[in-house]
Parts: sequence; structure tokens; C-alpha cells
Amino acid sequence: MRVWGYLRASTKEQDADRAFNELETFAHSHDLKVSKYFKENESGASLQRPQLFLLLEIAERGDILLCEQIDRISRLTGQDWKTLRALIESKGIRVVSLDLPTSHQLLNVQDEFTSRMFEAMNAMMLDMLAAISRKDYEDRRRRQKQGIEKAKNEKKYRGRPVDENLHQKIQELLSDGKSWSKIQTLIGCSRATIAKVAKKSSLAEE
Repeated sequence: MRVWGYLRASTKEQDADRAFNELETFAHSHDLKVSKYFKENESGASLQRPQLFLLLEIAERGDILLCEQIDRISRLTGQDWKTLRALIESKGIRVVSLDLPTSHQLLNVQDEFTSRMFEAMNAMMLDMLAAISRKDYEDRRRRQKQGIEKAKNEKKYRGRPVDENLHQKIQELLSDGKSWSKIQTLIGCSRATIAKVAKKSSLAEE
């Protein structure tokens, strides 16, 4: 049995390593060693998560996928969650999450009957927490949209504040002839942000 840690944050501005110490402490308290951490900054509401699927590709039957909370794995729609769960189950990987105590029991079971009982219980809890995570995601999106609409109606909405330092760095790199892909690699910004800066300075994509 090997343990694979998964760390996810939604945006590049958030720290995907935030929960690293908590996972390490948990692993140590259960006499486990995390073989490798897979880290990415991607939305939990999307199946487009290369590092998660790389983890699932490498992991073998009986291995542990260790995460901080179920919402680190899924804020997916019901159908997308079924797709992901089916892959996890077909690989025989056990999901252990710090916020799901029933999953901790999967680390210690020895006989097949007890293992199957805990796996069935854990699957039910996973489904429930995945649904809660999706509802929380949709509620926050709805409140955000309502707040923006209210601000627009009151003539107070100005959109996201511009990161002047980031735009300046992009401008300098564009002026130096760096490609958009190179700029993304160097400073981790999105192509949309580069496009905004390029449009202002009339610098086309290379």
C-alpha cells in the first residue's frame, strides 16, 4: 500500500500547499509515509485536473489517495462525480480525507469483510460530501452573481481590480519579445491576462 497526497487550490493566487503540514501530521500519526504529493491550481468544479488524473493513473489497487477535504477532490456536478468515482473504484483506490473520520478506518482494516463494510460506508459518505461541496459551490456562485448585479444596478461595480505589478511584468516581457507561452511559464499568469496587456500595447501573440 502506498499513500499519494493530493493538494488543490482553485486559482493561481491561492496556495495549494496550504494543507501540506496537516496531511504530513496526519500521515505521521498513522505511521504512514506519503510517497508523493500531486499539487495543482484548478477548479474542483471541473474534471480538467491533470495532476489528479496522473495520481489515479500511477496509483495501484489498495493505495490511498490522501486529501484534506472532499471538496479538494470534487465540487463536480452529479454526473461528473459519478465519472470520477467510477474511475477511483475501478482502480481499487481508497480515498482518505481528513474531514471524513469514517475514511480513516480504511487505514487499519485487515479482513475482507470489515474492509468491505467500511468501504461501503465510506462510499455513501463520499457521495454525500461531494453533493454538499457542489451545493456550496453553486450557492457561492449565485451569491457572487447577485452581488455583481446589485453593484451594477447601483453603478458601483468596477470588475476585478487590475494587478498593476503583474501587468507591468507582462508588458516588459512582451517588449523583450517573449512568447505568450514563455510568459505563462515565467510568471504563471493566464493567457487572458496576457491578451489584455497585449491589446493595450497592440502587441500581437507570437
